[in-house]
Amino acid sequence: MAKYGKSASKNVESAMRRKKKGTLKSGSGRKVTSRKQAIAIGLSEAREKGAKVPSRKSSRTSSRKSSRGARKT
Repeated sequence: MAKYGKSASKNVESAMRRKKKGTLKSGSGRKVTSRKQAIAIGLSEAREKGAKVPSRKSSRTSSRKSSRGARKT
């Protein structure tokens, strides 16, 4: 079974084209030059449109929370 739908790949493809053209902007308004960031933006846009895309991993926030209170002496 496929993880990503066809419309999701179209969104990523579109984001990659905009990156190559130089018109893709990140959330802060800066120009995107990273390939990985362009893919992430494409997948995010696909999620907003309701395409078949796996949800984000929640490990990013949980690792930050656990490292904060680690150094109590």
